[in-house]
Amino acid sequence: MQPRSNKATLGPLPALIFSSRWLQLPLYLGLIAAQGIYVVQFLRELWHLIDTTLLGGGAAGSPYSAETAIMLTVLGLIDVVMISNLLVMVIVGGYETFVSRLRLEGHPDQPEWLNHVNAAVLKVKLATAIIGISSIHLLATFIKASELSDRVILWQLLLHLTFVVSAVAIALIDRIMNPGTRGASVHTA
Repeated sequence: MQPRSNKATLGPLPALIFSSRWLQLPLYLGLIAAQGIYVVQFLRELWHLIDTTLLGGGAAGSPYSAETAIMLTVLGLIDVVMISNLLVMVIVGGYETFVSRLRLEGHPDQPEWLNHVNAAVLKVKLATAIIGISSIHLLATFIKASELSDRVILWQLLLHLTFVVSAVAIALIDRIMNPGTRGASVHTA
């Protein structure tokens, strides 16, 4: 005797509610398009770096020394990569968690973190990624501190600290809510 599928046992309303998760698909496709835009932005920043350092374009008109201009451009590249990594976590982890399984078991390119992703782990990973992105912005702010008001610097620092406190709170709540899974959400992306 063949077991009945769960889909056959759902009534019309529960089936509609359960199927509504597919409404998120266009959102994830939009994030994939946004990632393509970030690739273009990365290539622009990289071209700017190559032009200013190797092709003699120099940092003409820049208020910074060549070394500082290079450092700010590299920080911009790192920022784009970190935001792109954040997009990958949201797209892959969110789709896997909230829409449908990707069925990547045994695939050689399966990300290690995808084995244990759930909503709580995804929140902690996103929070730490946002802290990393904020750190890059804060470092760039400190490099350009002479151009910025103390108030702008203070607000950026307070915002960064808010991200850090929020991430710690999310991790602590996860630890309290799931005491038996110690270390489950410690894996890095």
